[in-house]
Amino acid sequence: MKNLTYSIAPDVFAAFPGYRRGVVVARGVRNGDSPPELAAMLRSEEARARQRLSLETLTAEPQLASWREAFRRLGYKPGEFRPSIEALLRRVLKGQELPAINGLADIGNIVSLRRLLPVGGHAVDVLARDIALRPASGAEEFVPFGTEEVERPSAGEFIFAEGNRVLTRRWIWRQANHTLLLPGTTAVEINLDALPPVTDEELQEAARDAMELVGRFCGGSCRFTVLCRDNPAMSLD
Repeated sequence: MKNLTYSIAPDVFAAFPGYRRGVVVARGVRNGDSPPELAAMLRSEEARARQRLSLETLTAEPQLASWREAFRRLGYKPGEFRPSIEALLRRVLKGQELPAINGLADIGNIVSLRRLLPVGGHAVDVLARDIALRPASGAEEFVPFGTEEVERPSAGEFIFAEGNRVLTRRWIWRQANHTLLLPGTTAVEINLDALPPVTDEELQEAARDAMELVGRFCGGSCRFTVLCRDNPAMSLD
């Protein structure tokens, strides 16, 4: 994998000038089943979320309300297409335990619960083309996680894509099979998404959490970049 770039289209920042996507890139990682300490950390963050949040007032939480409003502005009914952080918290607040998937995936859920941010990880060792968060043309293909059915996004829909292969639909809604984090994954990029009122400092704290956990449990080397209106692109190398 050489000279691949990661970018966010100007259309995204035109609609949401305060949006930032923190990107942690980790290489040389060892993924696999979560050790007991990491699994216990996931259970602890679930318990903490249940103590500080409730289903009845969840949508009023500022960090979730901003995503629901953003989805409404884009024409995604938030009750039908829930932002990933809201969907995750609803499962937890209903008393469900999140499944322990593997180290990298569980780290993403831990950071998401702890910081109340949408967090998504993608294997980059399977990429062959540049990746971008951008409006869809409608010709792209999306194979949702857990299925083999091919879908096409609506024209103008915010998608995260590798060429014409959609990795995530509706910005932060649903991930595809292609870049799932698997036991054999050796390189990953972790997205940490922030809309106001999330501050730059809070985004940095979430990134530090992710890098510390990846380093402790999966090894490898990490770096962090913030993609924003003034810095919309980065190299993945």
